[in-house]
Amino acid sequence: MNQPPQTLRTTVNRVASQLDAAALHYGHGTDSAINEAVFLVFGALDIDYHCPEARLDQPLDVDQLTQVDALLKRRINERLPLAYLLGHCWFAGHRFVIDERALVPRSPIAELILEQYQPWIEPDSARRILDLCTGSGCIGIATAQALPHAQVDLADLSQEALDLARENIRLHGLQDRVRLVYSDLFSGLSWTRYDLIVSNPPYVSQDEWQQLPAEYHQEPTMGLVSDDNGLDIPLQIIDSAADWLSDDGSLILEVGYSANALEQELAEEALMWIEFEQGGEGVCIMSREQLMRISRNRKSDVQ
Repeated sequence: MNQPPQTLRTTVNRVASQLDAAALHYGHGTDSAINEAVFLVFGALDIDYHCPEARLDQPLDVDQLTQVDALLKRRINERLPLAYLLGHCWFAGHRFVIDERALVPRSPIAELILEQYQPWIEPDSARRILDLCTGSGCIGIATAQALPHAQVDLADLSQEALDLARENIRLHGLQDRVRLVYSDLFSGLSWTRYDLIVSNPPYVSQDEWQQLPAEYHQEPTMGLVSDDNGLDIPLQIIDSAADWLSDDGSLILEVGYSANALEQELAEEALMWIEFEQGGEGVCIMSREQLMRISRNRKSDVQ
């Protein structure tokens, strides 16, 4: 008896079952086997995720099924994040080139970008913006798309990541407004003041990194791990950011699950944590005035 042809719909369901049985970890843009299956099948076949409903029940040919199964096999056997296998990902509504040179984009800051950083930032006032520890450039490039009057600098210590970010700048045609800067935090920047600094720096402690699922160990360690319980790099940013901000400028800083440790470290300060409708946590916003106060207090504590 002939088997019924496999369609997009049935293939997604089959792939989801196989992913689920393989006990994979999701956290690089998807949160479940079924979501991962959709991205795997549609991505492998380069089909629009918003295709008409009728397209879901059209049969797939042998070559298409072979493509899907080859990608599925690698995802299961190699434990590579799906975005690396596809060579692209989606962030804040935009497609980006991605590979092992940078972390897979997944920051909740995407939600802020889609809202033009409102109500935290007045969009028209943010004319110079810095994306610090930029990685693939996704935050800064998506910000430049959302704020078309802004000039954006992308800074990173990894030349490989900056090379990847350059590809994404070209992909989005933003060479006139987005600039790359090789910089160890602020040290390589030319002297200028920014209206907004956005940073998703390394903030994972070494102990926490050791316990992460295999998919995270496929990403560049320097993009994830920070010393001193994950706070070394975030605190360096906090200590110096005021010097690089305009008078009314702000720092938006992601520290993820290290938020509690940062709260304890800065116990004298009332930190403003941003709440997200689409999920995510550990992102705070600080004014230049607050950053100056924190920096003074931390220096006095050392003396």
